[in-house]
Amino acid sequence: MIRYLQRRYALSHKGAVDTIKGVLCCALQNIAFMLPVGLLYLLVGELMRGTLTAGRIPFYAVGCAAAALFIVLCTRLQYDNTFLVTYVESGVRRISLAEKLRRIPLSFFGKRDLADLTSAIMNDCAVLEQSQSHFVAPLYGAILSTAVIAVSLLFFNWRMALAAIWPLPVAFAIVALASGVQKSLSRKSMAAKLTCEDGIQECMETMADLRANNAEKAYLAGLEQKIRAVEGRLIKSELGTAVFVVSAGLVLRLGIATTALTGAALLVKGELDELTFFLFLLVASRLYDPLEGSLQNLAAIIGTNTNIERMNEILDCPVQTGSDTLTNRDCDIVFDHVGFSYQTGETVLRDVSFTAKQGQVTALVGPSGGGKTTVSRLAARFWDIDRGKITVGGMDVSQVDPEKLMSLYSIVFQDVTLFDNTILENIRIGRKDATDEEVIAAARLANVDEFAEKLPDKWNANIGENGCALSGGERQRISIARAFLKDAPIILLDEATASLDVENETAIQEALSRLIKDKTVLIIAHRMRTVSGADKIVVLKDGTVAEQGSPARLLQAGGLFAHMVQLQTQGQSWTLAGE
Repeated sequence: MIRYLQRRYALSHKGAVDTIKGVLCCALQNIAFMLPVGLLYLLVGELMRGTLTAGRIPFYAVGCAAAALFIVLCTRLQYDNTFLVTYVESGVRRISLAEKLRRIPLSFFGKRDLADLTSAIMNDCAVLEQSQSHFVAPLYGAILSTAVIAVSLLFFNWRMALAAIWPLPVAFAIVALASGVQKSLSRKSMAAKLTCEDGIQECMETMADLRANNAEKAYLAGLEQKIRAVEGRLIKSELGTAVFVVSAGLVLRLGIATTALTGAALLVKGELDELTFFLFLLVASRLYDPLEGSLQNLAAIIGTNTNIERMNEILDCPVQTGSDTLTNRDCDIVFDHVGFSYQTGETVLRDVSFTAKQGQVTALVGPSGGGKTTVSRLAARFWDIDRGKITVGGMDVSQVDPEKLMSLYSIVFQDVTLFDNTILENIRIGRKDATDEEVIAAARLANVDEFAEKLPDKWNANIGENGCALSGGERQRISIARAFLKDAPIILLDEATASLDVENETAIQEALSRLIKDKTVLIIAHRMRTVSGADKIVVLKDGTVAEQGSPARLLQAGGLFAHMVQLQTQGQSWTLAGE
């Protein structure tokens, strides 16, 4: 049962246990609301028999007070075990999703966009939070309490009991049979929402480009269509649910009619007394109230299947595992006949073999799409390869825990990611336990001090969301400062100086030359000037190593590298027409 609930509603073990407690509390609350009916039954019975005395009045007064107190206690238990525990479980669910996203291979992110993942963690969790607190426990609690009450009614009069409870399975069957329709409507609504969220996010991110090209009006018109599509889908989903829920509710209301008709027929025949008839009318009027809400809950629960499937897709994704112990002798990186394809089916690397020696700079160059960035990511086990082998100092990277392996690497990406925090804290990402003095020392090596000390708050200046208060070159230097601070034995540089002017590029390269002593450096660059001082060039084209060797030898060979150098040399002499 626990495992079923965990899988069915994307719960933790404690969340599944708490759900069972919530169901029992909801059932107890529903049964508690029948206590006044029982007291009324006894009171009417005594009145009809003429046996009610003044001495019995305190009994009913105390009974009413006790019933009210019991209902209050049951309601408090129901609230604590549905709402409060659900809020805790919602936090656990979000943390577990974020933790899972931290550990799964990056290949997973190739098929899920940012809006999709954000929606899974925030929107899907919110939907399931409401489902657990308002729908699941009350639904199963209503079913359980109804079953108990129905069995109890059979002991009074089985014919009247059947007349009262026959609508229940019919009503639930109507909603259950509609589950396929509801699931389809829910999936289409979710797809429309994601499309709309993608459009809104894209609009905000590209506003400068839209304005520059006078494309705002056309884009916003398309965005409005996406918003209208969401509105239309939600209306259809609500109508689809309402058709079945209202039909089921009507069937439930027929139960009161059949109870009254059956009781009247039996009463006329003398097979039923007035008191029992009165009891069944009272119970029937109260019996259907929690179930009507539960039918709506059942429809809502069916509608959450899409959210649960999306969350389970993340939770079921296999994680990269490995040893927590590093066994490398040195930090030579060896690619041995490596092949790799993304899950989209696109083959990126076919048969890549080369060695990046410790103490040397190995540059990856070649046409766009040749696999340069993929090679650097595979070296750090961002993905697992399809065939071949990658080793660091003889240690197979696929056998090492990714986080442990990452302690060997300092990486400077082409697209810098910064946080809405101070300059110091953004650099401290490289090593969280670093002192301010160590952070500033690393920052000076990357020439961050040239702009940081000119700011009003200097090193404590807040740089805004993703460093929006800084220029591209300044953002890049903060990223490079992180690598200085981490001081790992392997350095991966992906177009690390692409956003710098010639003067700053020269300064950074001089600083990097101090950093890379006795380290393994793998650099990706398109500027031939950037890799001119490399010890080894690996030219990648169409997922294979086209040629490799020292810059001088490759220039002399007159191959692809020499051709690229020649093209860039010609490009430097290009001028605007009319000059």
